[in-house]
Amino acid sequence: MSDIQDLKVVITGGAAGIGAATAAEFLTQGARVAVLDLTESPDEGVASFVCDITDEGATRAAIAAAAEALDGIDAIVNNAGIGAQGTVEDGDLDLWRKVLDVNVVGMACVTRAALPYLRASDRAAVVNMSSIVALVGLVQRAAYAASKGAVLALTKAMAADHVGEGIRVNCVAPGTVGTEWVGRLLANAADPVAERAALEGRQPMGRLVAPEDVAKAVVFLASPASGSVTGTCLSVDGGTSGIQLPRPTPAT
Repeated sequence: MSDIQDLKVVITGGAAGIGAATAAEFLTQGARVAVLDLTESPDEGVASFVCDITDEGATRAAIAAAAEALDGIDAIVNNAGIGAQGTVEDGDLDLWRKVLDVNVVGMACVTRAALPYLRASDRAAVVNMSSIVALVGLVQRAAYAASKGAVLALTKAMAADHVGEGIRVNCVAPGTVGTEWVGRLLANAADPVAERAALEGRQPMGRLVAPEDVAKAVVFLASPASGSVTGTCLSVDGGTSGIQLPRPTPAT
């Protein structure tokens, strides 16, 4: 994809998981990448900045430093986020505030800081990270689902607000991705092997989504190859939200 060459990309939450896979994919295709995260990125190919995206002052400073390092910004990938388990009865309201602050308000904070640089680009794009939980009700994910549903709505609102400025805004909705976070959840299960088998068995494709699969979708939406795409949510979930397989025929 020659249109990726020298694309100047900032990825939040890019030090691990989906964010790290996305940074690696951009680098492979010739883009220039800066990463914002709570920890330094281990990838020597990126410009790394430690930043809490819920701190507006720190975020503006980190975005300005990233723009200086890259000589501008063409694309923002709002990937940083935190997970949460439970129903509306579980935990306290501080958990809800934290999840919404990181997953939604932090995304707005990053984007507003980057807008002056995006407006100066002739191939500006924003890609937000939503989730399958924005599209399909899953148990024990109330606060997380609320935040990712808000990301989906925010994506469409941002797309409408900035289409006249030549800034495209889209989101990706991954299914269950084989990241370190999911690995930790499985490790804490009573029977990790059985829990993994059950989780994979619930996926129409019979496996978890690979971080690299999500990364490729993000790269497409951030690149000029998707120049006529804005206000769209691209599901990368192995078919979980879109198809329903027939139940196995009972043995006779």
